[in-house]
Amino acid sequence: MSTLTDVNTADIVPTHKEVPANLETDASTNAVASGTTSGATVLSLEDIQKLLPHRYPFALVDRIIDYIPGKCAVGIKNVTFNEPHFQGHFPGRPIMPGVLIVEAMAQVGGIVLTQLADLQGGLFMFAGIDGVRFRRPVVPGDQLVMTVELISVKRRRFGKMRGRAEVDGQLAAEGEFMFSLVD
Repeated sequence: MSTLTDVNTADIVPTHKEVPANLETDASTNAVASGTTSGATVLSLEDIQKLLPHRYPFALVDRIIDYIPGKCAVGIKNVTFNEPHFQGHFPGRPIMPGVLIVEAMAQVGGIVLTQLADLQGGLFMFAGIDGVRFRRPVVPGDQLVMTVELISVKRRRFGKMRGRAEVDGQLAAEGEFMFSLVD
């Protein structure tokens, strides 16, 4: 769903691995829940790089821990002090910029979009961002767990997704994202 998501990726098939049993996210968001992880689809960093064109410093998803084709995905971003934006945002009090949290959620959404079989080739770009709210700061050492679900696709070119980002089970950010498929 981000600005450079290529949809010509039919040759990528997600790997199926067990998600660690100690992993918990909110079951009400169609995410992985402790004790219900058998058969969960997990995408490694290498799999993600085959699906999304983003590269350092804008590759903001480290792993997909659950994926339901055409519906939703749950991704992880391990936030580290070594990321370039922390040098200036803010010196002495590093906080992940909200725009990068939104971009990270959009990239998780891009995983869902790249696997929609009935969409023609092109790039997905932001068409709008609605109702985004930031509930807590995200800082180095946090693990951002992002759940993004597809709400609708219209005329195979426009669509809407809903995203939530959590740290330690606490809501960090949420909102809706509109995308447009461009040639």
